[in-house]
Amino acid sequence: MLFPTQTIADLAQQVAQAAERIRPAVTETPIDPVPDLAPDAAVELFFKLENLQQTGSFKLRGASNKILSLSSAEATAGVIAASNGNHGLGVAAAARRAGISAEVYVSSHVSPSKAKRIEEYGALIQRAGDDPLEAELAARAAAAEQGKVFISPYNDLQVMAGQGTIAVELLRQLPSIDALFVAVGGGGLIGGIGAYMKHASPETEIVGCWPENSPVLHESIKAGRIVDFPEQPTLSESTAGGLEPDSVTLPVCASVIDRSILVSEDEILKAMQKVRALRGWIIEGAAAVAVAAFLKEAQHYRGKRVVVVICGANVSPEVRSRLG
Repeated sequence: MLFPTQTIADLAQQVAQAAERIRPAVTETPIDPVPDLAPDAAVELFFKLENLQQTGSFKLRGASNKILSLSSAEATAGVIAASNGNHGLGVAAAARRAGISAEVYVSSHVSPSKAKRIEEYGALIQRAGDDPLEAELAARAAAAEQGKVFISPYNDLQVMAGQGTIAVELLRQLPSIDALFVAVGGGGLIGGIGAYMKHASPETEIVGCWPENSPVLHESIKAGRIVDFPEQPTLSESTAGGLEPDSVTLPVCASVIDRSILVSEDEILKAMQKVRALRGWIIEGAAAVAVAAFLKEAQHYRGKRVVVVICGANVSPEVRSRLG
Protein backbone atom coordinates (compact mmCIF):
# COMPACT_ATOMS: atom_id res chain seq x y z
CA MET A 1 0.00 0.00 0.00
CA LEU A 2 2.92 2.38 0.63
CA PHE A 3 4.02 4.48 -2.33
CA PRO A 4 7.60 3.91 -3.52
CA THR A 5 10.04 6.56 -2.32
CA GLN A 6 10.55 7.72 -5.90
CA THR A 7 6.81 8.29 -6.32
CA ILE A 8 6.74 10.53 -3.25
CA ALA A 9 9.77 12.37 -4.64
CA ASP A 10 7.93 12.83 -7.95
CA LEU A 11 4.92 14.23 -6.11
CA ALA A 12 7.20 16.60 -4.19
CA GLN A 13 8.52 17.85 -7.54
CA GLN A 14 4.94 18.38 -8.73
CA VAL A 15 4.31 20.43 -5.57
CA ALA A 16 7.31 22.65 -6.34
CA GLN A 17 6.06 23.16 -9.90
CA ALA A 18 2.56 23.91 -8.65
CA ALA A 19 3.92 26.57 -6.29
CA GLU A 20 5.28 28.50 -9.26
CA ARG A 21 2.20 27.88 -11.41
CA ILE A 22 -0.40 29.12 -8.92
CA ARG A 23 1.59 31.89 -7.24
CA PRO A 24 -0.26 34.69 -9.09
CA ALA A 25 -3.63 33.05 -8.38
CA VAL A 26 -3.49 32.53 -4.61
CA THR A 27 -2.49 34.39 -1.47
CA GLU A 28 0.77 33.51 0.26
CA THR A 29 -0.77 33.18 3.70
CA PRO A 30 1.14 34.34 6.78
CA ILE A 31 2.28 32.39 9.80
CA ASP A 32 1.41 33.68 13.24
CA PRO A 33 3.22 32.86 16.50
CA VAL A 34 0.77 31.61 19.14
CA PRO A 35 2.59 31.61 22.49
CA ASP A 36 -0.62 31.86 24.50
CA LEU A 37 -2.45 28.76 23.23
CA ALA A 38 -0.65 26.30 25.50
CA PRO A 39 1.80 28.40 27.56
CA ASP A 40 2.57 25.63 30.05
CA ALA A 41 3.81 23.31 27.31
CA ALA A 42 6.82 25.49 26.41
CA VAL A 43 6.26 24.87 22.68
CA GLU A 44 7.26 27.36 19.98
CA LEU A 45 3.89 27.26 18.21
CA PHE A 46 2.82 28.83 14.93
CA PHE A 47 -0.44 28.86 12.97
CA LYS A 48 -0.32 28.75 9.15
CA LEU A 49 -3.28 30.97 8.32
CA GLU A 50 -5.09 29.42 5.37
CA ASN A 51 -8.24 30.96 6.86
CA LEU A 52 -6.93 34.15 5.21
CA GLN A 53 -6.77 32.49 1.78
CA GLN A 54 -9.08 33.77 -0.94
CA THR A 55 -12.40 31.88 -0.53
CA GLY A 56 -11.45 31.32 3.14
CA SER A 57 -9.80 27.92 2.64
CA PHE A 58 -6.70 26.15 1.30
CA LYS A 59 -8.85 24.43 -1.33
CA LEU A 60 -8.27 27.26 -3.81
CA ARG A 61 -4.70 26.00 -4.20
CA GLY A 62 -5.52 22.55 -5.53
CA ALA A 63 -8.36 23.80 -7.71
CA SER A 64 -6.14 26.50 -9.21
CA ASN A 65 -3.34 24.06 -9.98
CA LYS A 66 -5.72 21.66 -11.70
CA ILE A 67 -7.45 24.35 -13.75
CA LEU A 68 -4.19 26.05 -14.75
CA SER A 69 -2.92 22.64 -15.93
CA LEU A 70 -5.83 22.05 -18.35
CA SER A 71 -5.32 21.93 -22.10
CA SER A 72 -7.12 24.59 -24.13
CA ALA A 73 -9.71 22.01 -25.25
CA GLU A 74 -10.33 20.87 -21.67
CA ALA A 75 -10.68 24.46 -20.49
CA THR A 76 -13.14 25.26 -23.28
CA ALA A 77 -15.35 22.30 -22.29
CA GLY A 78 -15.51 23.41 -18.66
CA VAL A 79 -15.07 21.40 -15.46
CA ILE A 80 -17.18 19.48 -12.99
CA ALA A 81 -16.49 19.07 -9.28
CA ALA A 82 -18.20 17.69 -6.20
CA SER A 83 -18.16 19.45 -2.85
CA ASN A 84 -20.38 20.52 0.02
CA GLY A 85 -18.31 23.63 0.54
CA ASN A 86 -14.67 24.63 0.38
CA HIS A 87 -13.58 22.62 -2.68
CA GLY A 88 -16.63 23.86 -4.56
CA LEU A 89 -15.75 27.44 -3.63
CA GLY A 90 -12.17 26.87 -4.75
CA VAL A 91 -13.17 25.37 -8.10
CA ALA A 92 -15.75 28.08 -8.73
CA ALA A 93 -13.29 30.87 -7.93
CA ALA A 94 -10.43 29.34 -9.93
CA ALA A 95 -12.73 28.69 -12.90
CA ARG A 96 -14.02 32.26 -12.85
CA ARG A 97 -10.47 33.61 -12.76
CA ALA A 98 -9.54 31.38 -15.72
CA GLY A 99 -12.70 32.32 -17.62
CA ILE A 100 -14.11 28.79 -17.86
CA SER A 101 -17.43 27.24 -16.82
CA ALA A 102 -17.83 25.04 -13.74
CA GLU A 103 -20.52 22.80 -12.28
CA VAL A 104 -20.40 21.71 -8.65
CA TYR A 105 -22.33 18.68 -7.40
CA VAL A 106 -23.50 18.85 -3.79
CA SER A 107 -25.34 16.42 -1.54
CA SER A 108 -28.63 17.10 0.21
CA HIS A 109 -26.76 18.02 3.40
CA VAL A 110 -24.96 21.00 1.90
CA SER A 111 -25.22 24.17 3.95
CA PRO A 112 -27.49 26.61 2.08
CA SER A 113 -25.03 29.41 2.81
CA LYS A 114 -22.15 27.51 1.20
CA ALA A 115 -24.23 26.56 -1.84
CA LYS A 116 -25.14 30.23 -2.27
CA ARG A 117 -21.48 31.30 -2.11
CA ILE A 118 -20.52 28.71 -4.75
CA GLU A 119 -23.22 30.11 -7.03
CA GLU A 120 -22.03 33.66 -6.36
CA TYR A 121 -18.64 32.69 -7.83
CA GLY A 122 -20.46 31.75 -11.02
CA ALA A 123 -20.63 27.95 -10.79
CA LEU A 124 -23.78 25.95 -11.53
CA ILE A 125 -25.01 23.86 -8.57
CA GLN A 126 -26.21 20.30 -9.20
CA ARG A 127 -27.76 18.31 -6.34
CA ALA A 128 -27.21 14.56 -6.01
CA GLY A 129 -27.38 12.04 -3.17
CA ASP A 130 -27.51 12.23 0.59
CA ASP A 131 -23.80 12.31 1.39
CA PRO A 132 -20.63 13.80 -0.17
CA LEU A 133 -19.46 10.49 -1.64
CA GLU A 134 -22.75 10.00 -3.51
CA ALA A 135 -22.46 13.51 -4.96
CA GLU A 136 -18.86 12.81 -5.91
CA LEU A 137 -19.71 9.60 -7.76
CA ALA A 138 -22.59 11.35 -9.58
CA ALA A 139 -20.27 14.18 -10.61
CA ARG A 140 -17.67 11.77 -11.96
CA ALA A 141 -20.34 9.99 -14.00
CA ALA A 142 -21.62 13.29 -15.40
CA ALA A 143 -18.11 14.40 -16.32
CA ALA A 144 -17.44 11.14 -18.15
CA GLU A 145 -20.75 11.39 -20.02
CA GLN A 146 -20.18 15.03 -21.03
CA GLY A 147 -16.48 14.70 -21.83
CA LYS A 148 -15.47 17.20 -19.16
CA VAL A 149 -12.62 17.12 -16.65
CA PHE A 150 -13.71 16.11 -13.16
CA ILE A 151 -11.84 17.88 -10.36
CA SER A 152 -11.81 15.65 -7.31
CA PRO A 153 -11.52 17.26 -3.87
CA TYR A 154 -8.66 14.87 -3.05
CA ASN A 155 -8.29 11.94 -5.48
CA ASP A 156 -6.11 13.76 -8.01
CA LEU A 157 -2.33 14.22 -7.92
CA GLN A 158 -2.53 17.72 -9.44
CA VAL A 159 -5.04 18.79 -6.80
CA MET A 160 -2.87 17.21 -4.11
CA ALA A 161 0.20 19.01 -5.47
CA GLY A 162 -1.64 22.32 -5.31
CA GLN A 163 -2.59 21.77 -1.67
CA GLY A 164 1.02 20.86 -0.93
CA THR A 165 2.18 24.35 -1.90
CA ILE A 166 1.43 25.30 1.70
CA ALA A 167 4.60 23.38 2.62
CA VAL A 168 6.67 25.34 0.09
CA GLU A 169 5.53 28.59 1.68
CA LEU A 170 6.04 27.29 5.19
CA LEU A 171 9.67 26.38 4.63
CA ARG A 172 10.27 29.79 3.10
CA GLN A 173 8.71 31.43 6.17
CA LEU A 174 10.03 29.07 8.86
CA PRO A 175 12.93 26.92 7.67
CA SER A 176 13.09 24.60 10.70
CA ILE A 177 9.90 22.79 11.80
CA ASP A 178 9.82 19.86 14.23
CA ALA A 179 6.16 18.88 13.76
CA LEU A 180 3.30 19.86 11.49
CA PHE A 181 -0.35 19.26 12.48
CA VAL A 182 -2.83 18.87 9.63
CA ALA A 183 -6.53 17.95 9.66
CA VAL A 184 -7.40 14.98 7.43
CA GLY A 185 -10.51 14.30 5.39
CA GLY A 186 -9.91 12.79 1.96
CA GLY A 187 -6.17 13.21 2.42
CA GLY A 188 -5.33 15.67 -0.35
CA LEU A 189 -4.02 18.37 1.99
CA ILE A 190 -1.82 16.23 4.21
CA GLY A 191 -0.76 14.10 1.22
CA GLY A 192 0.57 17.08 -0.71
CA ILE A 193 2.13 18.75 2.32
CA GLY A 194 3.63 15.49 3.56
CA ALA A 195 5.14 14.53 0.21
CA TYR A 196 6.93 17.86 -0.09
CA MET A 197 8.11 17.84 3.52
CA LYS A 198 9.51 14.30 3.19
CA HIS A 199 11.64 15.66 0.34
CA ALA A 200 12.57 19.10 1.67
CA SER A 201 12.42 18.64 5.47
CA PRO A 202 12.41 14.89 6.26
CA GLU A 203 13.07 15.53 9.94
CA THR A 204 9.64 17.20 10.31
CA GLU A 205 7.02 14.94 11.89
CA ILE A 206 3.76 14.93 9.90
CA VAL A 207 0.82 14.59 12.30
CA GLY A 208 -2.56 13.57 10.89
CA CYS A 209 -5.54 14.87 12.87
CA TRP A 210 -9.03 13.36 12.66
CA PRO A 211 -12.39 13.85 14.36
CA GLU A 212 -13.33 10.66 16.21
CA ASN A 213 -16.72 10.85 14.49
CA SER A 214 -15.26 10.70 10.97
CA PRO A 215 -11.92 8.85 10.77
CA VAL A 216 -12.50 7.09 7.43
CA LEU A 217 -9.01 7.53 5.98
CA HIS A 218 -7.44 6.73 9.35
CA GLU A 219 -9.28 3.41 9.48
CA SER A 220 -8.48 2.75 5.83
CA ILE A 221 -4.76 3.23 6.45
CA LYS A 222 -4.98 0.80 9.38
CA ALA A 223 -6.82 -1.73 7.21
CA GLY A 224 -4.55 -1.28 4.19
CA ARG A 225 -7.56 -0.65 1.94
CA ILE A 226 -10.49 1.73 1.55
CA VAL A 227 -13.12 0.79 4.14
CA ASP A 228 -16.72 1.91 4.58
CA PHE A 229 -16.40 3.08 8.17
CA PRO A 230 -19.56 4.33 9.94
CA GLU A 231 -19.56 8.07 10.61
CA GLN A 232 -21.34 10.30 13.09
CA PRO A 233 -22.12 14.01 12.67
CA THR A 234 -19.10 16.22 13.29
CA LEU A 235 -18.30 19.91 13.67
CA SER A 236 -15.50 19.19 11.19
CA GLU A 237 -17.82 19.41 8.21
CA SER A 238 -14.99 19.80 5.70
CA THR A 239 -13.38 16.46 6.59
CA ALA A 240 -16.58 14.40 6.68
CA GLY A 241 -17.48 11.79 4.08
CA GLY A 242 -16.19 8.54 2.65
CA LEU A 243 -13.44 7.88 0.13
CA GLU A 244 -13.68 7.01 -3.53
CA PRO A 245 -12.64 3.43 -4.34
CA ASP A 246 -8.92 3.23 -5.19
CA SER A 247 -8.24 6.78 -4.02
CA VAL A 248 -4.62 7.75 -4.62
CA THR A 249 -4.58 9.50 -1.25
CA LEU A 250 -4.56 6.18 0.63
CA PRO A 251 -1.04 5.06 -0.36
CA VAL A 252 0.30 8.62 -0.30
CA CYS A 253 -1.00 9.32 3.20
CA ALA A 254 0.11 5.91 4.46
CA SER A 255 3.59 6.84 3.26
CA VAL A 256 3.84 10.38 4.66
CA ILE A 257 1.86 10.48 7.93
CA ASP A 258 4.12 9.81 10.91
CA ARG A 259 1.60 10.09 13.72
CA SER A 260 -2.19 10.11 14.02
CA ILE A 261 -4.35 11.80 16.65
CA LEU A 262 -8.14 11.56 16.98
CA VAL A 263 -10.18 14.18 18.85
CA SER A 264 -13.70 14.29 20.23
CA GLU A 265 -16.46 16.71 19.31
CA ASP A 266 -16.08 18.40 22.68
CA GLU A 267 -12.35 18.89 22.07
CA ILE A 268 -13.07 20.37 18.62
CA LEU A 269 -15.63 22.80 20.03
CA LYS A 270 -13.33 23.88 22.87
CA ALA A 271 -10.51 24.47 20.37
CA MET A 272 -12.77 26.69 18.26
CA GLN A 273 -13.81 28.61 21.36
CA LYS A 274 -10.23 28.96 22.59
CA VAL A 275 -8.98 30.38 19.29
CA ARG A 276 -11.89 32.81 19.21
CA ALA A 277 -11.13 33.91 22.79
CA LEU A 278 -7.39 34.36 22.14
CA ARG A 279 -7.44 35.82 18.63
CA GLY A 280 -11.03 36.81 17.90
CA TRP A 281 -11.08 34.44 14.91
CA ILE A 282 -13.84 32.03 14.03
CA ILE A 283 -12.15 29.01 12.45
CA GLU A 284 -13.97 26.10 10.89
CA GLY A 285 -14.28 22.74 12.59
CA ALA A 286 -11.63 21.10 10.41
CA ALA A 287 -9.06 23.72 11.46
CA ALA A 288 -10.08 23.19 15.07
CA VAL A 289 -9.42 19.45 14.70
CA ALA A 290 -5.73 20.21 14.17
CA VAL A 291 -5.71 22.74 17.04
CA ALA A 292 -7.46 20.26 19.34
CA ALA A 293 -4.99 17.51 18.41
CA PHE A 294 -2.09 19.80 19.32
CA LEU A 295 -3.68 20.78 22.63
CA LYS A 296 -4.27 17.12 23.44
CA GLU A 297 -0.60 16.25 22.91
CA ALA A 298 1.12 19.58 23.60
CA GLN A 299 3.32 18.24 26.41
CA HIS A 300 4.78 15.70 23.97
CA TYR A 301 6.27 18.61 21.98
CA ARG A 302 7.93 20.49 24.83
CA GLY A 303 10.88 22.49 23.52
CA LYS A 304 9.89 21.88 19.89
CA ARG A 305 8.85 24.16 17.05
CA VAL A 306 5.37 23.18 15.87
CA VAL A 307 3.07 24.46 13.12
CA VAL A 308 -0.70 23.91 13.05
CA VAL A 309 -2.37 24.44 9.68
CA ILE A 310 -5.51 26.55 10.12
CA CYS A 311 -7.09 25.15 6.98
CA GLY A 312 -10.13 27.40 6.72
CA ALA A 313 -12.70 29.74 8.24
CA ASN A 314 -15.89 28.88 6.38
CA VAL A 315 -18.26 28.04 9.21
CA SER A 316 -21.86 27.10 8.51
CA PRO A 317 -24.59 28.83 10.54
CA GLU A 318 -25.35 25.46 12.16
CA VAL A 319 -21.81 25.12 13.50
CA ARG A 320 -21.53 28.81 14.36
CA SER A 321 -24.59 28.47 16.60
CA ARG A 322 -22.74 25.88 18.68
CA LEU A 323 -19.98 28.30 19.63
CA GLY A 324 -22.12 30.08 22.19
